[in-house]
Amino acid sequence: MDKSAYKIHIIGAGVSGLIAAKVLENNGYSPTIIEASASVGGRVKSDTVQGYQLDHGFQVLLTSYPAAKKYLDFKPLALQELVPGATIFKNGKSQTIGDPLRNLSLVFPTLFASIGNFSDKLKILKLNRHLKKKSISAIFKTPETTTLAYLQKLGFSEAMLQDFFKPFFSGIFLEPNLDTSSRMFEFVYKMFGDGLAVIPKSGMQAISNQLKKGLKNTKIHFETPVKSVKNEIITLQDGSEIESHFTIIATEASDLVANLKNQATAWKSCDTLYFETSKRTLQKPIIGLIADKNALINNLFYHSSVAMEMKGDKELLSVTVVKDHDLAAKKLIEKVAKELHVFCGIVHPKFIQHYQIKKALPKLSNLQYELSSTETKLTSSIFLAGDQLLNGSLNAAMIAGERAAMGVIGTLQDGLIVDELTSEYS
Repeated sequence: MDKSAYKIHIIGAGVSGLIAAKVLENNGYSPTIIEASASVGGRVKSDTVQGYQLDHGFQVLLTSYPAAKKYLDFKPLALQELVPGATIFKNGKSQTIGDPLRNLSLVFPTLFASIGNFSDKLKILKLNRHLKKKSISAIFKTPETTTLAYLQKLGFSEAMLQDFFKPFFSGIFLEPNLDTSSRMFEFVYKMFGDGLAVIPKSGMQAISNQLKKGLKNTKIHFETPVKSVKNEIITLQDGSEIESHFTIIATEASDLVANLKNQATAWKSCDTLYFETSKRTLQKPIIGLIADKNALINNLFYHSSVAMEMKGDKELLSVTVVKDHDLAAKKLIEKVAKELHVFCGIVHPKFIQHYQIKKALPKLSNLQYELSSTETKLTSSIFLAGDQLLNGSLNAAMIAGERAAMGVIGTLQDGLIVDELTSEYS
């Protein structure tokens, strides 16, 4: 059978599904993506609201991600760099700390900041050197503990943990207690040290759009939710069936495959609220952290501190909440606005949009960086993709998509004979 004649379907047009399609195309196949929503991107999406571009949650791309360097063309994305550090709000004051080796303007603020003690700053330099030398493969072979236990073992003071590490990495891991695997901490810390945190000028959706644009022989069917997947049959929510030689599930698979019903992925959630303000409290493109354990807000960022395609008339502020709460939307907005005033001196923020992201990051243990293509194989014709197979990152989503596609290709190259299906997708 000609390669282009194989019916290969990918469920989910997120980053993992788009990479799977690209790898299949590169090897001569012509897959079809089935996507429940109206656009590509999955969790990497942006909207335009009131003239502002809003990402679905505060997200950044780390330019040192190996898979991102492989599959993305950075230049057309017009990547906007964030300052490698953070401004910490505590007791009515703000202090900025960062990596002075990366940004000379951070030398004196970091040295004289009262965040942590001098010993903490020496330990950070030591940690930087250690992870610079440590390979990614070695990181993911190191025995796991929690990030908090890892940092405590390194001897960081309680003040440094509470004022910097907890708020900064809680915003990345989307949980307030640093229960996340120490492997993830080492990996993310290394990626921050080896590259830049950036946002595309057109928002994070630009990453997904670029991947979609790179597909030449892939069909995408939007607004087509899938009900279930069996070998060679995909059943849609409307009851219609699609015959498929191979199916890659690049989304949560437990709801689609009968024997995975009790193996659902646990997810971390967060709230991101966007506000318009008349001026910026943070003048540089730097993340703001709230170092008060009683605060609901974790971090804030002025998107208008970098170049944006859709800029609006004033300043655009995003606020991220990672703590569990039972506040209704209106009460949440009121509490966040009050905390912005109390901790950051921000007055009269105008609410724009609230994203409650229930499946923001997979909650995982025994985190891995890599997997073989055969490990993505669920049955003789069903393969799995998505960052939940490895670790919660854009890099992992790309690797898993690539490996699932290579699993399909490997199965075909091993000489598996597939009966030709005659019915067409309608």
